[in-house]
Order: sequence, then structure tokens, then C-alpha cells
Amino acid sequence: MTLPRDYRGQTCALSRAMEVVGERWTLLILRDAFYGVRRFGEFAAHLAVPRAVLADRLAGLVAAGVLDRRPEPGTGRREAYVLTEKGLGLWPAVRALTDWGEQHAPAPGGPRRLFLHHADGARVGPDGHCSGCGTPVPPGDLLVAPGPGLGADAEGGADPGTDGIGTEADSDTDTDSGTDANSGTGADSGTEVDSGTEVDSGTEVDPVTAALARPHRLLTPLLTSPPAPSPTAPVRRPSKGTP
Repeated sequence: MTLPRDYRGQTCALSRAMEVVGERWTLLILRDAFYGVRRFGEFAAHLAVPRAVLADRLAGLVAAGVLDRRPEPGTGRREAYVLTEKGLGLWPAVRALTDWGEQHAPAPGGPRRLFLHHADGARVGPDGHCSGCGTPVPPGDLLVAPGPGLGADAEGGADPGTDGIGTEADSDTDTDSGTDANSGTGADSGTEVDSGTEVDSGTEVDPVTAALARPHRLLTPLLTSPPAPSPTAPVRRPSKGTP
């Protein structure tokens, strides 16, 4: 049975908010957007979400005014997804759900991510205040850094929910799996994505996971250049005379 996207008969503010952010994968997409993920291929590689579902969720967030889709300077046709002021207002909810997950469904070894004040490097608590200087810290002044739980089970696309606000990835394509990732969304879904970065454990991780192994300031682009094609994948070269 396919469930409707709206909460018919419900008129409270929470039901209206859930119509925007309550679908599966949406909060994880928003989490990654705060971390600095901007390109379709980066979201797809990190979350391991079906591309049709990802395109649908991104299109919904753009239509709701939570994300803005804009051309990325210097990259030709590539587009980036950036949080709007409306989207930035969701940070307290994303942080609160993350902290709830750490408290009630903790990862082995402790928190996987720590939030630090960019100005002094001190921890920022669930209330959003710096433990060092005591000031409230907006998301743009936060650093996301690896926590003690990250080494216990390296985060990656196969387990995107382990930051505390999602569920495990599986083969489920959701109720919108019939949506074409290339139709009407403007998503850069045809871009090749790096197949992985080698890490010390000998396993391969996606570029987003590799970048988050170091402290990173929220809302700044996580990857400054497009993911490179897999070294094992054939590189398409234009034929002679192709513009």
C-alpha cells in the first residue's frame, strides 16, 4: 500500500513540517547538506540511496524552499544543492534527533561525530552552547569532527543511519522508486562518482566519508572538486568532431 505524502485530517504545525522532512532519507540528506555535501553524486555515494528516490527527495526539498539548486561555478552543467535560510532553520531539529540517537541508540565506542566551536575548539553541547566560552554557536561556526565511536565501525554508504537519525540502508526503493532520476529534477544524476578511497583498514569508503575523517566546518563545501571517475571504469572520450 502506497501511503500519501500528506497527513490528511491533521492540521497541526508538526504534521505540516513532517510533510516536508518526514519521508525516508530526507533527514539524512539534510544532515549531509549541513556537513557540506552539495552534489547529487556525493549524496548518492555516501547514502547508498536509490538514485530515483534521491532525485525525488531533492526535488521535494527544492520545491519546499529548503534547498536551492544552483549551477556550480566553473563546472559547466553540474549543479549544487545548497541550504536556504528556511533549510538552515532545521539545524536544531537535526542536532536534537542526532543527540537523541546517541542517547537512546548509541553506537559502540561512543559518539561517531563531535561538534566543536570553530573559534576555540571546545565541545558544543546539545543546547547549542560552547562548553568553553558559553556562547550560542550557529551551524556555520560549528566543526564536525570524528568521535570515538567512528573508529569502532567506520561510517559509510552501507550504514548511513549510524549518525543517529536514520535507518539502515537496504534494497528498499521506497514508494517513489519509479521516479526517473533524470526526469524533471535537474539533478546531476549522470555524473560518475568515485568508487572509493582507500583507508588504513584496507576497506574502501566513498569520498564524503573519507573527507569527514577530518574536522570540517559545517555549511562549507566538503569536496572542493568533483569526484574523480573510478580508475577501473572506462573513461568516455568525445569522438572526433563532437562539440
